[in-house]
Amino acid sequence: MRPFVLLASRAEDTAADDEYASFLRFGGLEPRELVRVRMEQDSVPALDLDALSGVIVGGSPFDASLPEVRKSVTQQRVEREMSALLDELVARDYPFLGACYGVGTLGSHQGGVIDRTFAEPISAVRVRLTDEGRADPLLADVPDEFDAFVGHKEACRVLPPTATLLASSATCPVQMFRVRTHLYATQFHPELDVEGISTRIRVYGGYGYYEPDEQAQVLAGVARADVWAPPRILSAFVSRYARD
Repeated sequence: MRPFVLLASRAEDTAADDEYASFLRFGGLEPRELVRVRMEQDSVPALDLDALSGVIVGGSPFDASLPEVRKSVTQQRVEREMSALLDELVARDYPFLGACYGVGTLGSHQGGVIDRTFAEPISAVRVRLTDEGRADPLLADVPDEFDAFVGHKEACRVLPPTATLLASSATCPVQMFRVRTHLYATQFHPELDVEGISTRIRVYGGYGYYEPDEQAQVLAGVARADVWAPPRILSAFVSRYARD
């Protein structure tokens, strides 16, 4: 099988390694089938898209909606490289799945408005498919409503004009969208189970997602969640686009 590539940007090794392991597990992939590129460490190498099955983007501590003067040099570089890559991916209608940070990158690239209007605390939320979502092949194996883990300081307030809305929630109207036929972005995390999100809660304790004295409460809240459906989206992406 031609490998998928995971574009990651988490600087903390514990979170980065756990994210990679989660994509392997729920994608049903072996390490040789998912090449990881840590964008925060070095420039994204030239990708031979014909030698790959698809591109996956993980979550990120970067906020796309920050003013340019407040972005680090690393974030500015990553965003330039992602934008250039998305130029090619969109033009080719190439298989792409962006989890959380995918909304900020693909959404911004396609003219959506990303800001802090619909931020969500770390929690499980009820996601509802739109009519278009119910008809999308990537969502064929999930129910019309399901719980998913979120935790983000920004979200898509205005859907890109090129995008089709696939899923929404009461607290965040844009939970998943598609551009053209094969490019997807989710605000929720299709790669996370309770163990995975608990790891991130501990790693990102000082990043403003919750108050320092609330960690035990946040961990207890996610421990009660049943998020069996979102990983099926990741599995469906891999199954649909894997190429020999």
